Amino acid sequence: MKDMRNIAVEALEKESSSISKMASRLDDNFNKAVEAILKSSGKVIVTGVGKSGIVGKKIAVTLSSTGTPAMFMHACEAVHGDLGVYEKGNVVIVVSNSGSTSECLRLFPIFRKFGATIIALIGNLNSPMGRDADIVLDATADGGEADPLKIVPTNSAVCAMAYGDALVCALMKARNYTLTDYARSHPAGQLGRSITLSVDEVMHRADVCPVVLAETPIRKVVIEMTSKPLGAACVVDESGKLSGIITEGDLRRMLQKVVNLDELKCADIMTKNPVCVKPEAHLVEAINLMENRPSKISVLPVVDGEGMFLGLIGLHDIYQSQ
Repeated sequence: MKDMRNIAVEALEKESSSISKMASRLDDNFNKAVEAILKSSGKVIVTGVGKSGIVGKKIAVTLSSTGTPAMFMHACEAVHGDLGVYEKGNVVIVVSNSGSTSECLRLFPIFRKFGATIIALIGNLNSPMGRDADIVLDATADGGEADPLKIVPTNSAVCAMAYGDALVCALMKARNYTLTDYARSHPAGQLGRSITLSVDEVMHRADVCPVVLAETPIRKVVIEMTSKPLGAACVVDESGKLSGIITEGDLRRMLQKVVNLDELKCADIMTKNPVCVKPEAHLVEAINLMENRPSKISVLPVVDGEGMFLGLIGLHDIYQSQ
């Protein structure tokens, strides 16, 4: 099969470039949209059809999950009863690349009668929606669509979705939305586990962890890690303060270079001042410490504010089934 990576690169670069250009065009209409939503006394109604409708659904559910109640209303179904969900004070976001989608435009007079603030998220400012909406958000996909035919909603859909994400981020900041707030609407699954549980609730306590001193011979470290297989041994001083860590990876790398284990002590191969986590941290914070780094790690020592060793937590402890 012919290597198609150049096609992929062209599409990705076009979409990336369009988002960057869109960011440079942001104007005060963005602030007006955020302010209108914040002042709204009810839900945000998002509407659209086709691919724009799918983007609208994504915007609506993301808003709802981050502190801004919202729902998607299909523009075609709206005039067949779904307009009943509208309540006085709702803000309406209409998503349309062309800005001239007839199913959406016929709703404008109805929304006007409701007294709604209409925000048009569109890709063509010189369009009926560009002229008639209260607030116009410019999601123009520069360079056209990214597909080989230049007609499939690719670049335009990505730009509209990215603009929706920008609205979400601004509203979260304006509402001082916290991880605790997020946890209230995401109580289930791994995500719920990661943001509701603390390190203290799942970690292995110090008394069941491999714990050694800096002068401990490596042979004894291996024995300690074998009897308490948690992926690492924590090195502490006489007071119990953490001074380093030796992982299974450290041992494997050492064995490639050294034959006589009695020649080395902990201090010779341990990682000093390792990355640590506090017991009160959420699991998601521990995940970030382990995974959002150039070289990922799979286990973290847990220490208190004074650096005293309290226990160990590994990725398998965080991702275990409930």
